[in-house]
Amino acid sequence: MRILALDLGTSSVRGLVLDAAARPLPDALARRPAEIVIGNDGRATLDGPGYLAALVECLDELAAAGHLGGVELVVASAQWHSVVPLGPGGEPLGPVLTWLDTRPTAPAGLAGPVDPGDYHRRTGTWWHRFYWSVRLPWLRERCGPGRIRFAGLVEYVLGVLLDEAVMSVSQASGTGLLDLRTLNWDPEACELAGVRHGELPALAPAAWFGRLRAEYAGRWPELRNARWAPPSGDGAASNVGSGCYDSRRAAVTVGTSAAVRLVQPVPAGVELPPLPDELWRYRVDHGHVVTGTAFSGGGNLYAWARREMRLPEGHELDRALARVPPLGGIAADSRLGGDRPPGLAPAGSGVLSELGFNTTAVDILAGLMGALCREVGIGVAAIESTLDEPVQVVLGGGAVAASEWWRHSFSVALAPRAVHHVRNPEIGAVGAALVAIGRFDGASGLERIVRTDEDESPTATRSARPQYRS
Repeated sequence: MRILALDLGTSSVRGLVLDAAARPLPDALARRPAEIVIGNDGRATLDGPGYLAALVECLDELAAAGHLGGVELVVASAQWHSVVPLGPGGEPLGPVLTWLDTRPTAPAGLAGPVDPGDYHRRTGTWWHRFYWSVRLPWLRERCGPGRIRFAGLVEYVLGVLLDEAVMSVSQASGTGLLDLRTLNWDPEACELAGVRHGELPALAPAAWFGRLRAEYAGRWPELRNARWAPPSGDGAASNVGSGCYDSRRAAVTVGTSAAVRLVQPVPAGVELPPLPDELWRYRVDHGHVVTGTAFSGGGNLYAWARREMRLPEGHELDRALARVPPLGGIAADSRLGGDRPPGLAPAGSGVLSELGFNTTAVDILAGLMGALCREVGIGVAAIESTLDEPVQVVLGGGAVAASEWWRHSFSVALAPRAVHHVRNPEIGAVGAALVAIGRFDGASGLERIVRTDEDESPTATRSARPQYRS
């Protein structure tokens, strides 16, 4: 059996083919960039039809190369929190709001949840611009009268390709409208969002699988009989693909953005573990939750600094960074994209300070990267506050794969914890496959996890295909 894994991220669309043990096959990968529109007003949007076209191009490329033969299962690691309004025929009524968009505001006069603490416990989220509880009323006001439905980007895309449009509990948990224990839409959250009958996607049951529509089965006949599994939220998939599937290990993933997360087995209907005020919680699937915190800065800091300050690339930049101590560089606030919840700082909140005539562009880059390391350290400590012992930390994602200096800075910021680095650059796709086949403990990247203090080779971990915008 072969598995087709789709990585539907913010900065790119990827398709790759895995073997039955979720190991990527050589050269069986297709990638297209996703062009996000960033505005000074806080907008951060994607074009839905354009994104769908990029995915279709990836599948066409894989088919033309003969990589889709033998594929029996299709899985997806898809970005959380996006939302797009749809018309009666499923056509987008506007662009897709991504997690980076900071424009939505709550309706005037609405007081929010009756008991914010209980709301946070049930949904794992807050009444915040990041979630559908605030985003849906804001979008509805801009769409005008008429029938409307709401979907995430992955639901829109798969709604076009498949014979049935549903939403996985993993993706639904990222909306902030799901009761994480009952796995039903939360009545109070839906009331705050002003949800009307038929506006939300149907929730996929545990045993759900989709099939291609006839027109696309004709286009890719190798996938005619393949089963399409419910998509996994990208953060949840990355944890599993990093080998972080229980409370022994926390994953620190740095792709376009950054996050620290912990997966725990919690079946539907079971009381949820304690949740600190500053942490969110979502669903991996019907049997597991993921708890953590996230940051708007990540590989996008690296890409921004390199682009705007004309920094060198590759080994030349590595050598320049090597002259800066771990966590060195200038003092900085890395929130160029604003706060992720529960914070409220808008986009454009980044700060560079202690600048002098001796300050170099590399000092600025190092300062931004080091600031994120310190933020992540605070997040790891918050997660550990719910456990009986310290966690090991596993670094993953394209951004840390591309920078040995950043890996060592994380190691210093997270000391005295054991810090490892997973070398597999496809942790999201691999994780989604492992979730779909029920092999949480089967991460093929585990044999490639190494201690950061043993990771001396500059070529051992560098990905030729970094997962952040450049």
